[in-house]
Amino acid sequence: MNIIADKNIPYLKGVAEQYGNVTYLDGAAFTHEAIKNADTLIVRTVTHFGEAILKNTNVKLICSATIGYDHIDTDYCDAHGITWKNAPGSNSGSVQQYIVSALITIARKKRFDLKDKTIGIIGVGNVGKKVAKACETLGMRVLQNDPPRKEAENGVNFVDLETIMEEADIITFHTPLTKEGKYKTFHLADQSFFSALKKRPIIINSARGGIVDTSDIKEALKDNLMSGAIIDCWENEPQIDHEYMNLVDIATPHIAGYSADGKANATRMSLESIANFYGLSKDPITAIKEPKPYDAIIDLNNYSDSTNRTYEAILYTYNPLLDFEHLKSSPETFKRLRNEYPLRREYTAYTIRNVSEREGDVLTQLGFNL
Repeated sequence: MNIIADKNIPYLKGVAEQYGNVTYLDGAAFTHEAIKNADTLIVRTVTHFGEAILKNTNVKLICSATIGYDHIDTDYCDAHGITWKNAPGSNSGSVQQYIVSALITIARKKRFDLKDKTIGIIGVGNVGKKVAKACETLGMRVLQNDPPRKEAENGVNFVDLETIMEEADIITFHTPLTKEGKYKTFHLADQSFFSALKKRPIIINSARGGIVDTSDIKEALKDNLMSGAIIDCWENEPQIDHEYMNLVDIATPHIAGYSADGKANATRMSLESIANFYGLSKDPITAIKEPKPYDAIIDLNNYSDSTNRTYEAILYTYNPLLDFEHLKSSPETFKRLRNEYPLRREYTAYTIRNVSEREGDVLTQLGFNL
């Protein structure tokens, strides 16, 4: 089997070779000519895979090591016998970690208590469910909006978008990017959305850049229709809007899902898709192991009793201000900041010491070890 893989997909080299002849390319180097003799592609979101690149090729399977699939023309693939697979839920724990750290950071900046706030979660799938659970663990009131799930499940625990616009102090998006259909999310947050906000909420987008209309959110920020913004996903990446970046409280280079755990999960899922499709053994996949963090022990006695030691443990695993500083100082390196992202491990990689019963309850619910 001939496999062509994005060279920036981690933990792949040395394992993918168990399944065939592997050629590694930069994401932007996936062209019709480059892939025409490949049987299988392992990709990220850099290139769009539609008729222009896939027509008259040998490609039978596309595995995307990402939770999204808007970079794949699924209709074309389905119509031409090309199987496509993504990695749903692979980085849900990573995005949860990003959101929790971002919430703590902005609460400290703006001097409010998270327990006093209502958060509206738009999109309650693999990621949104974990974010909801974490926010409840932190003592926040949680409103959940997911029209497709509400319709499919006849759910009574979901609220409409208008309720979130009226009651939420913080609104976070966790939907796919869809440009057509009943539940279109492209530019869901537009001028009409922002003008309907009642409590000047903080907006968080760590899903897809196109969910938020860049021009409209800039005007909303300038007009004080919102009290802040945390933005990880951007329209026109990697050429992001610098004015937009300078208007928000935290700006990061689309790395919310970039924990080592999330990356390893996505790579495993891509290889599992190959094994399933071709009827091959999954044994080689067990070789994928995330590196251990530099120091996996968090001693809460290192923090003053006057501080929230639970928050300090969370920020020890990830502090978004470091990524914000790197992006703001050199936004032109957006792509490099993603491709060369440093090791970040999720809560399950850490053990807490000298923890009180109350602290331990919160930290274990988030996934830490005691």
